[in-house]
Amino acid sequence: MGVLNVTPDSFSDGGQFLEPARALEQASMLSVQGAQIIDVGGESTRPGAVRVTPAEEQARILPVIEAIKSDLDITISVDTMNAATARKAVKAGASIVNDISGGLSDPQMFAAIQDLDCKYVLGHWRGHADKMESMAQYSDVAREVVAELAEQVAMAVAAGISRSRIVVDPGLGFAKDIYQNWDLVNRLDELEQLGLPVLVGASRKRFLAHALSARDPASVSMPRRDVATAVLTALLLQRKLWGVRVHDVQSTSDAIAIVSSLKNHQETK
Repeated sequence: MGVLNVTPDSFSDGGQFLEPARALEQASMLSVQGAQIIDVGGESTRPGAVRVTPAEEQARILPVIEAIKSDLDITISVDTMNAATARKAVKAGASIVNDISGGLSDPQMFAAIQDLDCKYVLGHWRGHADKMESMAQYSDVAREVVAELAEQVAMAVAAGISRSRIVVDPGLGFAKDIYQNWDLVNRLDELEQLGLPVLVGASRKRFLAHALSARDPASVSMPRRDVATAVLTALLLQRKLWGVRVHDVQSTSDAIAIVSSLKNHQETK
């Protein structure tokens, strides 16, 4: 899943793809590099980000989704926490709703998409960007993330969303500190008890940068973070993942190709 942020303030690529033509060009490049899904987002969720109105979010993303649908043969995902945006995006051509809040941000989300022909990525989340860091309180992060995801999955199913449509995301970086993120990554197998496909989005996040420079994570460049993301992806391929959400598709595609080649060679010996 290649990330396409149509925002002025995303932490790593804000302002680069605001124009629909530039966004389409980026989507095409991500596709050529190996992305199977383009995840289009119109609201930054970085720590401290200011929320935008659904109208502004829709003005940013709907023309981009329509352009991608028209020009490229690729699956489109919409990265949104807003029910109205999700519904309009699916009508415009998206076939996946990627809701990092798992239905908690907008109580109308489940009702808005239950009758649509789309998958729903249900993320683990405890609060918006302006307060999520204060909510990183866990006695056992993996156990609690699984339990909280299970609760939201049950609510989604009760609202009419079939389990066959649901993918879960542990929400790395959202209401988790650096050490909790690593604990969760090490225990991703515990998410398998939910019996649902798993999407992981570790790309360029602070906990990766901290591993490269504990003294000054903010100084770690995006290219270095992309290498770290690719390495982590390669290591996680032993898990049963549905997908990985990344900004730099090329490096991750290369990592996947190398691991696949190694596995194939081992199986033929």
